[in-house]
Amino acid sequence: MKDFIPTNGQFSMMTLPYEALGDVISVQTLSFHHGKHLQAYVDNLNKLLPGSGLENLPLSEVVRKAQGGLFNNAGQVLNHTLYFEQFSPAPKPMSAQFAALLEKNFGSVDAFKQEFEQKGATLFGSGWVWLNADPQGRLVITQHPNAENPVTQGLNPLLTFDVWEHAYYLDYQNRRPAYLAALWQIVDWPTVESRL
Repeated sequence: MKDFIPTNGQFSMMTLPYEALGDVISVQTLSFHHGKHLQAYVDNLNKLLPGSGLENLPLSEVVRKAQGGLFNNAGQVLNHTLYFEQFSPAPKPMSAQFAALLEKNFGSVDAFKQEFEQKGATLFGSGWVWLNADPQGRLVITQHPNAENPVTQGLNPLLTFDVWEHAYYLDYQNRRPAYLAALWQIVDWPTVESRL
């Protein structure tokens, strides 16, 4: 996973590399989700960093070491940045090598997607569903509530779907499973694979 480094003890808001994601995520959802929710997490993180002793650490290290409000905001900045970076309005397909890795770990690409969607749909409340590589190189799917991130468990996050309501409610209302199923259309697989 590429890490995010602060400049002068402050993290910057990521710039979206797209304006819209077709019929999957609307401009309106992006304006709230990225422009307001992520901006608030970045602003809060930067207010909480001074005096924490974590000011110049990479973001994943802040997430591993922080507690309380600092952890919540750092976790949400990391989670959202990985989420927004993995999408494209013109996504590139999965490589044969990565498909083989999914088949080895889940039986098939379709079985992986089905399990991933099921874990996203059944996560109680708000949070994230993740595809990760464990220290032995195995691929595992995990559910994490609120601002939790797999790096705190020694996992390398590769792909995530946000299941906080603000990620999908304007476009899908309460139909979380429909939102999860639609996201595959915009996953840029070379970006996901580059995190291995």
